[in-house]
Amino acid sequence: MASRSTGKAATIPGGTLPNTAQSSSMWNQPIAVWAVAFASIIAFMGLGLVDPILPAIAHKLNASHSDVTLLFTSYNTVMAVAMLITGAISSRLGMKGTLLSGIVIIAVFSALGGNSNGIWELVWLRGGWGLGNALFVATALSAIVSLSRTGVAQSIILFETAVGLGISVGPLLGGELGSISWRGPFFGVACLMVLAFILVLFMMPKPAPSAVKAKKTSLLDPFRALKHRALLVFGITAFLYNFGFFTLLAYSPFEMGLTERGLGFVFLGWGILLALTSVFMAPRLQKRYGTVTSMAVQLALFAVTLIVMGIWTDTNEVIIAAVIIAGAFLGNNNTLITTAVMNAAPSVERSTASAAYSFLRFVGGAIAPYLAGKLAEWFNPHVPFIVGGIFVLLSVLYVLANRQHVKHVDLAAGH
Repeated sequence: MASRSTGKAATIPGGTLPNTAQSSSMWNQPIAVWAVAFASIIAFMGLGLVDPILPAIAHKLNASHSDVTLLFTSYNTVMAVAMLITGAISSRLGMKGTLLSGIVIIAVFSALGGNSNGIWELVWLRGGWGLGNALFVATALSAIVSLSRTGVAQSIILFETAVGLGISVGPLLGGELGSISWRGPFFGVACLMVLAFILVLFMMPKPAPSAVKAKKTSLLDPFRALKHRALLVFGITAFLYNFGFFTLLAYSPFEMGLTERGLGFVFLGWGILLALTSVFMAPRLQKRYGTVTSMAVQLALFAVTLIVMGIWTDTNEVIIAAVIIAGAFLGNNNTLITTAVMNAAPSVERSTASAAYSFLRFVGGAIAPYLAGKLAEWFNPHVPFIVGGIFVLLSVLYVLANRQHVKHVDLAAGH
């Protein structure tokens, strides 16, 4: 594991960090870190918030399943493109200004989404929400690492904990508010983002004078970063496995036959497993087996889960159980691959590396939901899960085939 003591300074993107800092408790953080972490929880609620209300939106707005999956496609498409400009914006507004801008955009577009009256209007507004999320997400991890008293590895685990909590609480909130009206979850997020804005505004410190004089980031920097083979390998791996991730997230609600509240509890279980494994299991897997091996095994298990869903699509209980179990594999993989990306290209700034990787990741997340809906319409409900599983298996083969280009990630962790 990257955080264990080796007697040397741990090299990280953007500088070095002595292991004395890395050995500190993950929970021993300044108030600014907790403010960003809480805001991250709320921001990531938006990812799973619409899951429990997808069938209701389809019914109320007279939309097909593939039309409704565009709520994920527009969100991820805008996020992917926006990731390319987040570094340039952050280098000019600073981390605090970028976080606050992202929060405001999320609040505005989620509130407007709650007022929409048609599926296409909602799809476009969801894209605006994705812009705000891109500004926030690309900066939040960098902010937590920069402000943290601990090392990169433990900061990433803290960030993934916030992600897991947001992803798990989002569907629960969506299910409860969605049982009243499909508009409720959108208004709920808007209100919570107001709270996040206040916390970040008053609890995050002002940028140091040196930050203002820092070198401005170019729009081309993320593309230059992808010249680092390790970063490109992890980006393409994420592109492939996100086909499975967003097939599960965007399409499985249509195959469970549950109410909004029922769907909320299923994805709550999924998110809880995701959060717990992110924090407690992933670091142990990394320490014992190495980052790349552990990642490949978790992705292979996720692929098998999707294929099982594809075979027994007509059995609601199998789909429900498989969705919840998949949370464990995804939680482990999220922490493993995020840690790997942060250490893949030491000469690249953390925010730039994150933006380059996230661009590729969300391109996969943009294609997958709509493709899943269309595959079900063209063929049958089994096909989306089978195709998603095949893409995830391809991600396993790809990362193993390029292991020689990412072996330094394991070497840095002592493997």
